[in-house]
Amino acid sequence: MPSCVTAKIPISVLVVVHTADREVLLLERTGRPGFWQSVTGSLDRADEPTAEAARRELREETGIEARPEDLKRWNLIYTFEIFAHWRHRFMPGTTHNTERVFSLELPRPVPAALAAEEHIASLWLPWREAADKCFSWSNRDAIRIMGQCAR
Repeated sequence: MPSCVTAKIPISVLVVVHTADREVLLLERTGRPGFWQSVTGSLDRADEPTAEAARRELREETGIEARPEDLKRWNLIYTFEIFAHWRHRFMPGTTHNTERVFSLELPRPVPAALAAEEHIASLWLPWREAADKCFSWSNRDAIRIMGQCAR
């Protein structure tokens, strides 16, 4: 990695955006058609609080603004191996990422204002269908937990 490029921090957030009826917002990744996910992203700096990163990623990827009190912090942390083809973004030798899970409940589905460099499409699905559509096991699991625990 060139010295002028900042390495990604291997700490990320996952934000499951859903309605009270358990419909879930999914985003399709740019450059990887068929890869659907919830809002995700890495910390911008080592001292960025994860809740702040979750709100920032939500705003950047969907245009949805969440007040701090509306974002629910889960007591759930995933650790997973970083895909080999994405490791060049991190410091040499970094192989694993730690992901903290959050959710945001909205009264009804809202259109997402997508960040074109990250996503090409969005859709709202019932939670079971959304979980089945996710390429990430941690995202799938988080949606299933939300679906089973929500009202």
